Amino acid sequence: MKRVRCPKCDHFITFDETRYEAGQSLVFLCPECGKQFGIRMGVSKLRQTQREENKISTEEQMQDSEFGSIVVIENVFHYKQVLPLRMGDNTIGRYQKGNPITTPIETVDPSVDLLHCIINVSRDKQGRLRYVLRDANSNTGTFVDNTEIPPRERRIIGDGTLFTIGATSIILKLEE
Repeated sequence: MKRVRCPKCDHFITFDETRYEAGQSLVFLCPECGKQFGIRMGVSKLRQTQREENKISTEEQMQDSEFGSIVVIENVFHYKQVLPLRMGDNTIGRYQKGNPITTPIETVDPSVDLLHCIINVSRDKQGRLRYVLRDANSNTGTFVDNTEIPPRERRIIGDGTLFTIGATSIILKLEE
């Protein structure tokens, strides 16, 4: 069962999505306010567009995974995403076609900027990986453990560190 929300009064309407095919248009009449609205069944065009735009070979993805990843926690704006990190600066922000960031998050969360924060992956003198997070002059700030990172400040983060950009929570996961 799926739920759709009335755009006028926010009342939820439940329907059985298995009875309809991808691409089929549905029209609903809200029982609360009488508003008529339509939706189209199918898969997100945004996901397919991002895959086509950012074609990366599986060999490159395997190479990238050795530096860890970030896990975007599922919330009201989007679904769970796991994004690999690369050596050097990983620019993180909201996905938009043509945006040159290296780690795009697919979201409609308006509080995530197109370029929100940067995670720099480097090696220290002993050869261990080091992860440094900094805000990229975002409008809503970058928070680590509910503390905002001031402008021009850098924060060293490790495995399992929870940080927040806008209304989106992210966890740093390192490879075993």
